[in-house]
Amino acid sequence: MAKQGVLTPQHEDFPRWYQDILNKAELADNGPVRGTMVIRPYGYALWERMQAEVDQRIKAAGADNAYFPLFIPESYLNRESDHVEGFSPELAVVTQGGGRELAEPVVVRPTSETIINAYFSKWVQSHRDLPLLINQWANVVRWEMRPRIFLRTTEFLWQEGHTAHATRQEARDYAAMILHEVYKDFMESVLAIPVLIGYKTEAERFPGAINSMCLEGMMRDGKALQMGTSHELGQSFATMFDITYLDAEGNQAHVWQTSWGVSSRMVGGLIMAHGDDQGLVVPPRLAPIQVAVIAVREADGVVDACHRLADELAASGVRVKVDARTGTGFGRRATDWELKGVPVRVEIGPRDLEQDQATLVSRIGGHKQGATQGDGLASKQTVSLSEAPKQVASLLDGIQERILSGATAWRDSQIAEAATLAEVREAAATGFARIPWANLGPDGEATLAEDAVTVRCLQRPDGSLPHSGEEPDLVAVCGRSY
Repeated sequence: MAKQGVLTPQHEDFPRWYQDILNKAELADNGPVRGTMVIRPYGYALWERMQAEVDQRIKAAGADNAYFPLFIPESYLNRESDHVEGFSPELAVVTQGGGRELAEPVVVRPTSETIINAYFSKWVQSHRDLPLLINQWANVVRWEMRPRIFLRTTEFLWQEGHTAHATRQEARDYAAMILHEVYKDFMESVLAIPVLIGYKTEAERFPGAINSMCLEGMMRDGKALQMGTSHELGQSFATMFDITYLDAEGNQAHVWQTSWGVSSRMVGGLIMAHGDDQGLVVPPRLAPIQVAVIAVREADGVVDACHRLADELAASGVRVKVDARTGTGFGRRATDWELKGVPVRVEIGPRDLEQDQATLVSRIGGHKQGATQGDGLASKQTVSLSEAPKQVASLLDGIQERILSGATAWRDSQIAEAATLAEVREAAATGFARIPWANLGPDGEATLAEDAVTVRCLQRPDGSLPHSGEEPDLVAVCGRSY
């Protein structure tokens, strides 16, 4: 049993609970400069798993990784007025270097459209150079006035994709493909976070874009978290940076572009979408440690048996760690693994060894919010040591499915249909509201914003992605957000 009172209960104080998770699960600390963070090893291991899964999908989409400088000449940003206006309050600008005033101030990378497009203009000459599909993994700096670790920090980690295409349709199709096949697939099949997809309104659109698509997740307090975005940039950057090519007929034309990204705020999303009063809940496909094999106490053969089982699990592809810290009480260690959200614990003690068995404990068995009953996923079960690897594999699959189904059922229960602004406000107190965009419009959107309720996305009535934000009969998904 986990110790009571380790975390502030979610229903009492959700922000305090979130901070408790960061501390007790050893995920991150505040950095020495306000708004920065130190990501601790376990928190970084979660990010590395996210990075690996997303990177695999990005490469499958045809993009290659590259790297561009952290420092960007201020003149690059000034060439695209809409873009720099959108980021001006967030910019960090360096005016001195090497003890001298710089001839030109440099901006610490808030995003890389400008510097990447300066090089695209050199690299793209012919239709044979297209499409140009580039991604970079990097840190960015946006001066944050209300920081919260992983959710809003002055410096954070992300990937940003940038592409150039011959036609608008090709660019639009690629941006939508990234949204579906890279981001949505990862978030639902790995993170087990169900996301709503749609277009941003003009008021919420990325600076410099002609269309912005997004993925919105609902956290356990009913607020929205924007999990990722994919943008059609049109030809604005191509015009400003003179990115042109000769088509097959020898005519010169500007390229059409996209940009897209997800960031380390997904770690915050993981915490808030699945965590409970016992700690983190990490889906098995994401978990850096899927199984913790715990030696209950010191006795002849117990630690050796733990290592033998761990070797069998590792050989079958399971990410496993042996906990042989028998000098620390078993209850304390079990609580620590529960706090970290490790999907399965395998416990072996002297009595288990005598009976050639082990105890399997599911992280979500018995108390996971939104879990269905009668699905055969027991919180604790005893199995023979020889059957343990097979049972663990089955248990991991069941946990992954239950986390997603539970999160989806809970989210759907917190979405209300609305016809008026008053109904939107009422629904947004605990979740999302769906209202016909024709009933809301930009004026209604501005009125809701006064109460900190925003239009998260525009989608078709069936929840699918429109071809554009101008389609008729669109529905606005509204809510409070991080």
